[in-house]
Amino acid sequence: MPSSPARTVVPTDGEPAADEDEGGHTAPAAAPGGRGRGRTDLPVLAVSGGLLTAFVLSALIAPTATGDAVNAAFTFVARWFGPLWQVLLLATFGVALWLGFSRYGKVRLGGAGARPEYGRFQWIAMIMSTLLAGGGVFFAAGEPVQHYVNTPPFYDGVKGGTQEAANAALSQSFAHWGFLAWAVLGTLASVVMIRGQERGMPLRPRTLLYPFLGERIRHSRLGAAVDVVCVIAVVAGTVGPIGFLGLQVSYGLSEVFGISGGYPVQLGVIVLLTVVAVLSVASGVDRGIQFFSKANIWLAVALMAVFLVLGSLGFVLDSFLGGVGQYARDFVPLSLNRGDHAWLGSWTVFFFGWFLGYGPLMSIFVARISKGRTLRDLVVSTAIIPPLATMFWFTVFGGTGIFLEQRTPGSISGPLKSVGMDAAVISMAQRLPMGAVVAVALLLLTITFVVTTTDSMSYSIAAAGTTSGEPTRAVRAFWALLMGTAAAVLILVGDGGITALQSFIVITAVPVGFIMLPTLWTAPRVAREMALEQGVVTPDRDPADTTV
Repeated sequence: MPSSPARTVVPTDGEPAADEDEGGHTAPAAAPGGRGRGRTDLPVLAVSGGLLTAFVLSALIAPTATGDAVNAAFTFVARWFGPLWQVLLLATFGVALWLGFSRYGKVRLGGAGARPEYGRFQWIAMIMSTLLAGGGVFFAAGEPVQHYVNTPPFYDGVKGGTQEAANAALSQSFAHWGFLAWAVLGTLASVVMIRGQERGMPLRPRTLLYPFLGERIRHSRLGAAVDVVCVIAVVAGTVGPIGFLGLQVSYGLSEVFGISGGYPVQLGVIVLLTVVAVLSVASGVDRGIQFFSKANIWLAVALMAVFLVLGSLGFVLDSFLGGVGQYARDFVPLSLNRGDHAWLGSWTVFFFGWFLGYGPLMSIFVARISKGRTLRDLVVSTAIIPPLATMFWFTVFGGTGIFLEQRTPGSISGPLKSVGMDAAVISMAQRLPMGAVVAVALLLLTITFVVTTTDSMSYSIAAAGTTSGEPTRAVRAFWALLMGTAAAVLILVGDGGITALQSFIVITAVPVGFIMLPTLWTAPRVAREMALEQGVVTPDRDPADTTV
């Protein structure tokens, strides 16, 4: 049975109210808006941290057995849950667009009187840096080239080595990193999260079930289980990019400066990243996270300009238009394609499961920084602007890689095949004028991007384990440190450790998918409630008539 919710103790001496837990103990209440000092939910912290530690130790002690077990579970999950995820992501995007461009789009998140805490540039920069860092630099060059060299099954009839093959490669990459990925991360779940906080609920994954279960979810065991599985999913999804970073920077230092690669270099990179991430997340959203997000965007824009000037501007622009056109034409068939189960498990289902696992925790972060924005602002700035920017980003890097591959076959695909994704972007930079400088800038961008993902997700994970108020600095830093340590250990295991983690990411998305599924109908419901409260619509108006 769920325990009864905490009750508020009204003070008589002018002090702030306090929340009383089931044992009768009191703690100072959070400041208005839930921004006071937080109280850590130790069971959620212990269980989620303990499960991550157990997985890392099993991979270290018995890497082969762990890898075999995870891969077997991955194959089953990708085959039987992949179709659900594809439908869920497509439906989320459709519902988000309908809400954003209906009359409900005028609803102000956080209440009619709420005003944005961050400027539009800072706001979008924080949103974009969090997801794009998860693999944007790592996959942006390698994935389009991979699809160009080995045509995806959906475009099996396209002739290799042609502009049509380049368009198809980019279209497939857009299907993975475009509108569906961004919509599931920052739209419907964020609306439900903000609404729950208006009603006194904390910014925790369990709040996604508040429209169904009400106050019972606040202290129930089900709520604790929801928090734990969502934390494990996002931790797995964040440790992966940290490990990718170690591999990519190690390869880059070896190729550009002749510094011998290997585990010591990879460990040094991860230690540096972890220290910076700990300092950033400890400083809070308003300082470190915001600073690195803005720095990421400006550095990314500068690097794109460099690639356009030193590479082939004409080819990139032609490929962008061709890829977007192909993606628009094949949007729904690509999203729901079930033609080759093995290929889908390695690509589409893997990415969709990865992004889905991020969904609840990303919605915490988006909700934390989005109060005062309208629902239309939220949809446009999460499900439209970032995907378009991401597609152009992939075209600049992936299109340049394809251009270089066309000029010198094997120049990019050779390292990609023999070393992996971490080699593609460095190999591409080396073949441009001032290649060493460009490669160093890319490595710096990779580090700052992954720092932003690590610190923002550390904040969200800490929030998921906080009963009220802001997560404490110590808990935020703990999660950044734990994820860095996990990445270092898994790289020590070798390729099997990172591969097992990649597969584990998809496995953890199974329960998260069922947590995110109800937002398809709860988000429109809570949007209508807010619209009625704010006078955006009136009770006597037909709720089905939501034309702008």
